[in-house]
Amino acid sequence: MPSGRRPRLARLGLALALILGLSACSNLFFVPMKTLLRTPDELGLDFENVLIDSSDGVRLYAWFLPAEETARGTILFLHGNAENISTHIGGVYWLPARGYNVLLLDYRGYGLSSGEPSLQGATDDVQAALRWLLARAEGQPVAVLGQSLGGSLGVVAIDRADLAPQIRALILDSAFSDYRLIVREKLADFWLTWPLQYPLSWLISDHFAPTRAIAHISPTPVLIIHGEDDNIVP
Repeated sequence: MPSGRRPRLARLGLALALILGLSACSNLFFVPMKTLLRTPDELGLDFENVLIDSSDGVRLYAWFLPAEETARGTILFLHGNAENISTHIGGVYWLPARGYNVLLLDYRGYGLSSGEPSLQGATDDVQAALRWLLARAEGQPVAVLGQSLGGSLGVVAIDRADLAPQIRALILDSAFSDYRLIVREKLADFWLTWPLQYPLSWLISDHFAPTRAIAHISPTPVLIIHGEDDNIVP
């Protein structure tokens, strides 16, 4: 092979590896499903289809589940990075019977929500849902329950929008603490991306790191739930 072609092939190989690595990074955070597999009425629940406009005009789809009796409060449920609200409703279907309204939000690109997923976009989506709920709550307490990615988005969204004084509680179930750390851990699991775990992790902005935001959401009480044997979000 002519010596001049080798550097070009090496650069091409590096570019390909970076593209594959960046794709892997994106897929770590967002694995949306567009099809809704079931609706709340199939679980015997009353519900309302809700459309919410995010700050950039992206139309978001959500379900509002009213409390079965007089509402004690309202909970915004933020699901994890995969699938959509139809597969995550099993985590909160019991709350209306306990006296809580629930809003299940699909971020942009998930379910029937329009747009393409991104950290900035999903953060804006959570803020839009919170403002919609707070306007509808009429003085009732509003809490946020975030699972995995949803917990991480909730922390940053509350901080960025200065909504902490209006949120009664924040429950984080197996949330990410740092996106760069997650990228490194997941890329290290595959031999092809293992050498790129550190350089690629620095391409992920720490602007959305929950560890940077959580100290600023006082006085909102925070409950953190996590397991030592969690191999998805260590």
